[in-house]
Amino acid sequence: MNRRQQVKRRVGKYEVGRTIGEGTFAKVKFARNSETGEPVALKILDKEKVLKHKMAEQIRREIATMKLIKHPNVVQLYEVMASKTKIFIILEYVTGGELFDKIVNDGRMKENEARRYFQQLVHAVDYCHSRGVYHRDLKPENLLLDAYGNLKISDFGLSALSQQVRDDGLLHTSCGTPNYVAPEVLNDRGYDGATADMWSCGVILYVLLAGYLPFDDSNLMNLYKKISSGEFNCPPWLSLGAMKLITRILDPNPMTHKRAGEKKLGNLCYTY
Repeated sequence: MNRRQQVKRRVGKYEVGRTIGEGTFAKVKFARNSETGEPVALKILDKEKVLKHKMAEQIRREIATMKLIKHPNVVQLYEVMASKTKIFIILEYVTGGELFDKIVNDGRMKENEARRYFQQLVHAVDYCHSRGVYHRDLKPENLLLDAYGNLKISDFGLSALSQQVRDDGLLHTSCGTPNYVAPEVLNDRGYDGATADMWSCGVILYVLLAGYLPFDDSNLMNLYKKISSGEFNCPPWLSLGAMKLITRILDPNPMTHKRAGEKKLGNLCYTY
């Protein structure tokens, strides 16, 4: 056994390998369960940084949320451990990259392929809602693909639990990525988490089929105006069914949009 193997780092029963991702508050490393040989993703957070940037509540929420969810199209949380200085989150290792990269590299998708991803997304989101969890930042960068091309929702850092709903039955935190955010989230009068997630699913479906965003502008105020007025055009190659579904989801009228959201999200899979 050489010296490098002897000093191989371990966290609990996990042998830690190369870095596979790095963010502001976390580093993600490839690791292997020494008991089963199963590969995992090890998310390492620095406690000092987390406290300094007042991220403790968000991290707690992400962990609490992921513990509630066990679904084939959601990245699985296996366990959480901590040392004096670090928090270790052991996650399912997903090898196929981001759906975002697939769109950037391959361009728009054929309708059958887009439909498959959309159905997997909607099934997973519907399941999350049934557990009282709203993601609030659904976008292709947060959708991973496994080795078999199945979609996996990741990054619940901005998710809201139903306990955060105020007395008016609405959420009040503006968050998410502007191009994918529902108009009611932007107008700051409270919004329904499930309906807001559904809007993001509609934007994702459009991106899969068109290869570009329905609402886009370098000026943020102009972008908000386009989203609030539902100002977008469907490309001519979209089928009538896809156009109808996207138009139904991306309806900026809060009343009709809300009514659409109150219908079981899972039903969308069968209308498309």
